[in-house]
Amino acid sequence: MPDLHAEGGPALTELRSRLDDALSRSGLTKTQLAARAAVSRTTVQLAFQSDAPVASAATLTALARVLRLPDHELLDLRRAATEGNAVGREEDQGLGKPISQWDPHDLEIHPAGPGLGEHAGLGASRRSLPGYVARHHDQLLAGVVADAARGRSRMLVLVGSSSTGKSRACWEAIRPLADVGWRLWHPSSPTRAEAALEDLHRVRPRTVVWLNETQHYLGEPQVGERVAAGLHQLAHSGRGPFLILGTLWPEYADQYTVLPSPGTPDLHSRARELLAGRMVTVPEVFDDDALRDATALAKNGDSLLADALTRARVHGRMTQDLAGAPELLRRYEHGTPAVRALLNAAMDARRLGVPLHLPQAFLTDAAIDYFDGQDLDQLDLDWAEAAFADLARPVHGRQPPVRRIGARPTHRYPGGPTPVVTPPTVRSPAFRLADYLEQHGRTIRRLLCPPASFWHAAHRHLTDSDALDRLAAEADRRERRQWAYHLRLRAADENSAEATVALVRSRHEAGDRDGAEALAVRAAEAGYPNALGLLAYLREMAGDRHGAEALFRQAGAAGHAVSLISLAITLRREGDLKGAESLYRQAADAGHAEVLPVLAEMREEAGDSDGATALVVSEAEAGDVWPLYMLAQLRENAGDHAGARALATRAADAGHTFALSSLAELRVAAGDQEGAEALYRQAADAGDTDALAKLAELRMAAGDKENAEALYRQAADAGRTFALSSLAELRVAAGDQEGAEALYRQAADAGDTDALPRLAELRATAGDQEGAEALYERAAETGHTGAMATLLQWREEAGDRQGAQALAARLAKAGEADAALRLMMEWEEAGDRGAAQGLAAQMADAGNTLALARLVKLRAEAGDQEGLRALAPWSSGNAYILGVVAWDLHRTGDSNQAEALCRQAIDAGVTGALPLLAALREAAGDREAAENLHLQAANAGHTSNAGRRLWPYGLDPDGTSTAPWQ
Repeated sequence: MPDLHAEGGPALTELRSRLDDALSRSGLTKTQLAARAAVSRTTVQLAFQSDAPVASAATLTALARVLRLPDHELLDLRRAATEGNAVGREEDQGLGKPISQWDPHDLEIHPAGPGLGEHAGLGASRRSLPGYVARHHDQLLAGVVADAARGRSRMLVLVGSSSTGKSRACWEAIRPLADVGWRLWHPSSPTRAEAALEDLHRVRPRTVVWLNETQHYLGEPQVGERVAAGLHQLAHSGRGPFLILGTLWPEYADQYTVLPSPGTPDLHSRARELLAGRMVTVPEVFDDDALRDATALAKNGDSLLADALTRARVHGRMTQDLAGAPELLRRYEHGTPAVRALLNAAMDARRLGVPLHLPQAFLTDAAIDYFDGQDLDQLDLDWAEAAFADLARPVHGRQPPVRRIGARPTHRYPGGPTPVVTPPTVRSPAFRLADYLEQHGRTIRRLLCPPASFWHAAHRHLTDSDALDRLAAEADRRERRQWAYHLRLRAADENSAEATVALVRSRHEAGDRDGAEALAVRAAEAGYPNALGLLAYLREMAGDRHGAEALFRQAGAAGHAVSLISLAITLRREGDLKGAESLYRQAADAGHAEVLPVLAEMREEAGDSDGATALVVSEAEAGDVWPLYMLAQLRENAGDHAGARALATRAADAGHTFALSSLAELRVAAGDQEGAEALYRQAADAGDTDALAKLAELRMAAGDKENAEALYRQAADAGRTFALSSLAELRVAAGDQEGAEALYRQAADAGDTDALPRLAELRATAGDQEGAEALYERAAETGHTGAMATLLQWREEAGDRQGAQALAARLAKAGEADAALRLMMEWEEAGDRGAAQGLAAQMADAGNTLALARLVKLRAEAGDQEGLRALAPWSSGNAYILGVVAWDLHRTGDSNQAEALCRQAIDAGVTGALPLLAALREAAGDREAAENLHLQAANAGHTSNAGRRLWPYGLDPDGTSTAPWQ
């Protein structure tokens, strides 16, 4: 249904006139109307606005209820307006098309068997879907859709493995929106990420943004973070309502949401912010209730569900069965040698990071070494064409194992430059591997390294620099260092900064300084001056002072200001203050304002106080007061109290009162009570309410309780609730228990989370244990971990193990696990291992890795194999836990159990346990088995120091040691 504007006809004019009249009679503002109708202020504004789209039926019904209008009359007017302007311009309608005009299969929802249209020769447009079985995640999804229908922009991403019904769930949830005129936009061309980035700002209200396979939007290396930022802006723009729906595999959800390790770049910060609180898990299997519902639908004539239940009733994987996973698997396992070779090559390509669309020439050349000798000898000349034709056959009308990707032209806005489009007939064919087979390949081939033909084909046919970078990294992880080097050369040819920097480092480490410098210069000319900076740093580390300085200057001239700063630090350290200052100034001019405090300090040291002040004042006027504050501290430490105060006052005038308070702290540390009080008073006068409390502390220390109390009162009146607790402490000291309790309660009501535990302490001191415990419970409910720890101790002392265990789990979930861990160890030492395991399990569920490690060890020592198998999914994301536990078992003499634990982890898919098992075998003196395990670890992508010793030049793809090479 198109969006309708005021010029749409008299029906719409009459509709808005009735709304205006009713609003006038009601005496409400539009803000009040929005609150009472439970819709957004923007939705109300648009309902009355003459040039806005006609309000939805849901919005009109809500407004009619509050304004006491007959809703059926408003809806009749809306219907008349709709019929009177059924056709609108595309730019008025917005992106996408009405939901009712979409075929669900065009949104990548797997068909479930041949539809009526196919039998009738009508094509695939009428392919059937089985009846839908709602599960728990559908309730959450329905709530989000209902919020959107009521005018609130919402976003939700369903997380689950391939073919678990994520896309179908989204489709079923949005179908009610079709009845109220919502549209759906599926950004897809020229690529998904590019389409989203280019057009997100054009999305109109009441649009579903369909982000199936969300990794193709958020994970795109060049623009993924910008897409995430655009989606975040859309969701909070206030222009809506919008509904953003997406789907992700669990591994992608983990990749985008796990915090990076210290020292590593944060590649997905905007994606993590976007997804926080917006993900819901879709289970892989139907539970008993869902199976019962499916059975009922089957009995009522749903033949597709009935057929699937004959296979999936036992294991519950209904959606996978319906999506064709078993047939896809059969086609893979029983395919011809050529089919299997191509599929294995495609699986390896996807699991090692090659993009979704795999070039045909790459797959054909890569497949050669996947044949055994006899099969290779029997190949026909047209083997590849026959195999691709076989793979293109759909599975029961659904996806084929591999499908060809059509070429799309690039679409631009009217009036823009005409794109140059390569005709599809000339473009190199590309293929996409079925999702289920991709995921299956990640599992069954996780311990295998691709053969030589794979690496050769990648080097020859792939041109995407990001893909080449990823493959080079994967080759390095598998000790295929020679191929890693050559793949980086190819990536560098495609202007990859990452590959060029890696090559600069490797050339330098190999002693090829000229080659390293030539690469760095080439990278700088291509726009990556950081390569010169890296080379300069390497030269400096190698003791080549003059060579490093020349390269630092060259990098700085090319635009890498960080190199200028690095050289300036060196020059200043060596006493060349003039040269250092010149470089710092160049860096500041290039936008690195963080060097201004250093420049100001150098001017101060040179006796040029006016010059130092001019530097920081000009920056403060531009909005950055940090250099000014740093100079104020320098003056304070140098004894120039008046100069320091003048600078801090400038900062306070710019709105940064912390400068005055910080100087006051320095005065306190120096014993200048009077000077500190003066600064705190000045900060308080400038609006720093914390300064009032600090001033009160000084007055208390001076014995001036009356003025201290007055200052605490001022701070409390200014909104600093902690000051009420400070006043309560004064009452306690004065023996006024009743007054203290009243103040603590007032502080707690105002939001001071520490006030309740302090009040509880007073109650306990007064002998009111029951009242104290109730107050601690209230504090614990607000998340106060100190209150939880106290209650934990009381429960344990009272012998309430169950209550203590529950509190320990809450502490672990809150990130404060020390008390809980201590309790767990006490129970273990006392011989109550069952209670210790129960507590450890609860803490592990809350994410505490120390408890998980302890639980793994307890179950291993008890020989609880079933319990260990249950822990394997937890450990897969924490492979180091296995190492901690296994080495602890080995150290205490239980090497057999340590090795069994490692093997069990490997069987569960934790390939990171391979190097650990190799080390255990080596410690046991079994060198041959250890070397074999190190090789398996390398093939699986886990390098180790032992592997580097075994293969100093790396490995060939077949697993033999590489001969010396340069």
